[in-house]
This record gives sequence, structure tokens and C-alpha cells, in this order.
Amino acid sequence: MERNDALARDVRARLTGSGIPMFNLVSSPGSGKTLLLERTLEDLGDEIRMAVITGDVQTQNDADRIARCTPHLVQAVVTGGACHLDAKQVTAALEALELSGIDLIFVENVGNLVCPASWDLGETAKIVLFSVTEGEDKPLKYPKMFQQARYVVLNKTDLLPYVPFDVVRAKACALEANPELGFFMTSALTGEGMEEWYDFLRSQVGRDVGVTEGAVG
Repeated sequence: MERNDALARDVRARLTGSGIPMFNLVSSPGSGKTLLLERTLEDLGDEIRMAVITGDVQTQNDADRIARCTPHLVQAVVTGGACHLDAKQVTAALEALELSGIDLIFVENVGNLVCPASWDLGETAKIVLFSVTEGEDKPLKYPKMFQQARYVVLNKTDLLPYVPFDVVRAKACALEANPELGFFMTSALTGEGMEEWYDFLRSQVGRDVGVTEGAVG
């Protein structure tokens, strides 16, 4: 872990020096990380040059999906069974990227709300995706991840009329774990709420990568 943290500091210093924010997207499997990235790349790719590092236990299916949405390199990391990405893997992935041609980097971490919480990748911030199909108390079941994150994307809001999900309680549970969290309400499928997400990403490009603002309370 000490070695990982040292590599993460190196990654953070390198990206800070280049003025490139990197967001570590974490979630349970099926929360919608890949679709969120696909829609973001399709809608915002002409404005912001985005690279993606994807992590999966097996296959590079998500990387292949995402690569169809962007001319920029998508780096696939297949962990071979490990439940998270680490800073060494991110360091290796960055070596393949031409940072001078990139404005922002996404890491799509392995679908897991336990292991990735403990591993610093050198990111600007962790962003938790949390879908309306998962139960409002998820932040209380996995508090460390929500404590480590700065933002929550509450996704699949198009399903709210059809599922017994209490948004107010979900936010309250998340804020109980971390009172500083900001929130985005999105449906990556329909586009609902995506413009606010895009405005946040626009606000992060070309600024001090140590400053992250823009989410709603």
C-alpha cells in the first residue's frame, strides 16, 4: 500500500503539472458507468479531449464500447481477478497517452464498492455512481467509498416512476456518510440531467486540478 501511495503521488503530481484532472468513477456492477461515459464522450467530445482508462476483471468489452465513442485512446486494464485498479496500472496506462493532447481523464474502475475505496490512483476525485435500482441505504452499507468520494452521480433517474426509490432518503444516507458530497441526478439513457454533469466537467478543464466544484447539494 505504501508503494501504491507513492506511485499515486507521482501520478497526481504529473497530472497537476499538466493541468489535467482525472476522475475515478466507482460503482457497483450495473450502475451505468459505461453508458455515462459513452454519452459524455459523444455529447462533449468536440469540446473536451477526454481519455479513458477502463478496469475489468475479465474482457475489455467496456473499453471496446467506449472506444467507439471517441477518437482518443481508451486504455483497457484487465485485472485478471483483482477487484480494483491500482496506481501502478494507472501509471502504465498513462505511458500510452499523449498528455499534451488530453484535457481530462476518466478512470472507469472495476465494479465494486469495497476494494477501490482503499486505493489511491492519483485521481483528482472519486465519483460514486449510485443507481435508483440499488436501494437508498447503499451509502450506509459501503460508507468508506462514500467517505472517500467527493461526488455522487445518482443515475437511472428515468426509472424513478417505476421503482420504490426515495431520492431524499438516498441523499440523506449519502450525506450521513460524508456531509461534503455534491450530487448529480442523471439518466445516461435519456439524457435527463446530463447538461449539469457536462457543465461540471467544463468547469474542471483549464483550472487548478486540486479544486473541484460544481455539483449541487
